[in-house]
Amino acid sequence: MQRIALRERPDWRAQAERLGFAFHTFDGEPYWDESAAYRFSLRQIEEDLEAPTEELHAMSLALVEEVVASEALLERLGVPAFFREHLAASWRRREPHLYGRLDLAYDGQGPAKLLELNYDTPTALYEAAFFQWLWLEQLRLSGELPAAADQFNSIQECLFERFAGLAVQQPLYFASVRDSLEDRGTIDYLRDIATQAGHDARHIAIEDIGLDRTGGFVDLDERHIPTLFKLYPWEFLLEEDFGPRIAGAFTRFIEPPWKAVLSNKGILALLWERHPGHPNLLPAFFDAEPEATLPAGWVRKPLFSREGANIQLHAADGLHLCVPGPYGGAAVRQACHLLPCFAGQHPVIGSWVVGDRACGIGIREDASPITQDSSRFLPHFILD
Repeated sequence: MQRIALRERPDWRAQAERLGFAFHTFDGEPYWDESAAYRFSLRQIEEDLEAPTEELHAMSLALVEEVVASEALLERLGVPAFFREHLAASWRRREPHLYGRLDLAYDGQGPAKLLELNYDTPTALYEAAFFQWLWLEQLRLSGELPAAADQFNSIQECLFERFAGLAVQQPLYFASVRDSLEDRGTIDYLRDIATQAGHDARHIAIEDIGLDRTGGFVDLDERHIPTLFKLYPWEFLLEEDFGPRIAGAFTRFIEPPWKAVLSNKGILALLWERHPGHPNLLPAFFDAEPEATLPAGWVRKPLFSREGANIQLHAADGLHLCVPGPYGGAAVRQACHLLPCFAGQHPVIGSWVVGDRACGIGIREDASPITQDSSRFLPHFILD
């Protein structure tokens, strides 16, 4: 694993704008960054990233089976009582899931370590699945990269296959908050793939979804929403006034209710309880556990938090970092495993799973050891 400086394509910004990548720059700062890329060997990809991703995914699904049958575990995860049976029923029905992202710390040497699961509303998808593949193709054509250079990236193909096999009632709505360019770009990309796969895919803003007199979810024209892909966290939905009415709304959700188990940072502690010493896991404990169980260096993460917000990092060498944010409440403490440093930057590997298949990675890096919403996305390639 190496960080390699490369020449930028002179027209990449124009290409990004033309292809709908409207969020390539945030507040004047680059989000997409192709001034460098990360190089991997095929062995590193297959043995250190792809295989552990599929194993961690399988371990996580096995844990869902246990959690949904246990009031005690649902309570530890903070799942509202009114939602528990609906969540469990969605698992018993094996309601289909679409995709997820595991965030891994990896330096090219030791085993990758799971930092967290993003299994409800993962973003950084378009840039991982499409734009970095376009980058690879064009750099091979220009000679900037050898023709033998490859990429761990079948994300788009896997999404198409997953949508093609998804038997759901039509139309299939895609929803995100109105004012987020990144979220809108993500659902527009997914909606386009769903359309190619044969679905009647439509867009709606989360704010425009209403309830009819029967308690069903409807669009602005009072049409029933039979299936909804929502890039909006389950914990936010459950806090809405209509939260307790979701179970009776007859709308099928993607991601399904059972995915709320895996979008919860408490899953890190439960995984460690069941697989202590696993090479791809870090020790993790619920915040209320006795101090004696906490490692010397730790990272505190609220059960419900996103984009690095409200993270507290206390490294064994004395480094202390705290990221402000809107999230509070119960938390987990995970053993501190600092991201590696390449040229002063700390990369995190986002390992993508579509259905149950590991199918690609995306890399975000930051000058801080804590990845945040302002962290840049860099492409990668495979070359032995």
